Amino acid sequence: MIEHLVRKNILALKPYSCARDEFKGRPAHVFLDANESAHNAPYNRYPDPLQEQLKERISAIKGVSAQSIFLGNGSDEAIDLVYRIFCEPGVDNVVAIEPTYGMYGVCADINNVEYRTVPLSAVDYAMSADALLQACDEHTKVIWICTPNNPTGNDMDRRELQRVLTEFNGIVVVDEAYGDFSDMQPVRNYLQHFPRMIVLNTFSKAWASASIRLGMAFASPEIIDFFNKVKYPYNVNLLTQQAATELLKNMDRLERWTNEVKHERAHMMPCLAELSMVKQVYPSAANFLLVKVTDADAIYKYLIERGIVVRNRNRVALCQGGLRITIGTKDENNELLAALRRYGHAF
Repeated sequence: MIEHLVRKNILALKPYSCARDEFKGRPAHVFLDANESAHNAPYNRYPDPLQEQLKERISAIKGVSAQSIFLGNGSDEAIDLVYRIFCEPGVDNVVAIEPTYGMYGVCADINNVEYRTVPLSAVDYAMSADALLQACDEHTKVIWICTPNNPTGNDMDRRELQRVLTEFNGIVVVDEAYGDFSDMQPVRNYLQHFPRMIVLNTFSKAWASASIRLGMAFASPEIIDFFNKVKYPYNVNLLTQQAATELLKNMDRLERWTNEVKHERAHMMPCLAELSMVKQVYPSAANFLLVKVTDADAIYKYLIERGIVVRNRNRVALCQGGLRITIGTKDENNELLAALRRYGHAF
C-alpha cells in the first residue's frame, strides 16, 4: 500500500470523468455525448483517454502488464505527476543524484518542493546509496535516479540502486530514458519486487521519435491508478498514438538504430580522446559522450560558428570543462571530428 505516501487532497480527489470513460457496453456508432464536431473524421473525436490499444502493444514488447503502464506527453509529464501526487508543497522534499537531468529540479521548483542533491563521485560519477539515504528525513517522499545518467552517461551500480530500493520507504523513480543503449538488464524487469518503484522510459531516444512527445512510466497498478486520476483527461493525442503504434510494428528497425549508435559511440571515444584539446572522454552507456576539454566555452562557440551544435555542460556541477556530444550519423560524427581537428588553426 502506498496511500500513506499520497497527498491527502489527491486521495480525496474526484477526477474529471471523460465521456468515453463513462460509456460501457455494446459497441457504439452514433456519438452525441462529447460535443464534438460530426465532421473531419477521425480527428473530430477525442482520443482514447487511457490509450488502451497502444498500451497492449507496449506491454507485449516491454514485458510489463498494461495495467502497470502510464503514457504521457513526454517523460516530463510523468515527472511532474510524481510531485503532484506524492509531494506536499512547502512541506515535503525529494533527493536526487547530482549532476542529473534538470527537469527533476525544475518540476520541484514549480511544485514548491525542496530539492536536495547528493553529488556523485568526482572521479567516476558513481552513486552512493549511503549518501542518498543520509540526505533523507521524515519529509522525503521521492528519490530520483537516472541510469544511464544524463549528462554523465554512466550506469549506476545495481547493488547501490538495490540498497536504495530496499531501504528507502518512499517512492524511488528510476529514469531509464537511455536504457536501450546500455547492456544492463532493464530495471522495469524487477517491478514486482519493488512496489514503490517507478521506472521512466521514452520514445524520444532509441525510438528516434522525440517529436511525437510520448513518455512511459512503469509502476504498480496502484501507482498507475493515481497517475490516471491526476493526469489531464486526453493527455496523449491521436496522432501520437498512431505514430507510436506504427513504430512498434518494426522492432528490427529499433535494434538496427540502437546498434548503429553503439557502434558509432565505440568509434568516437578513441577518436575524441586523441585530440589535443580533449582532456578526458568518459565511458558511456547512453547515446552521448561527456567530454572534458581545455576550454569548453571557446570550443562550443567555435563549433556553433560552424553549424555544429553540442551541449555545453561547463556550468553543471562536476562537469566543469565538459561538452556533452550526442552520437549522430557517421557523417555527422566525422564532420564534428574534422572541425575539432582544425581547432587551434582557426584563430
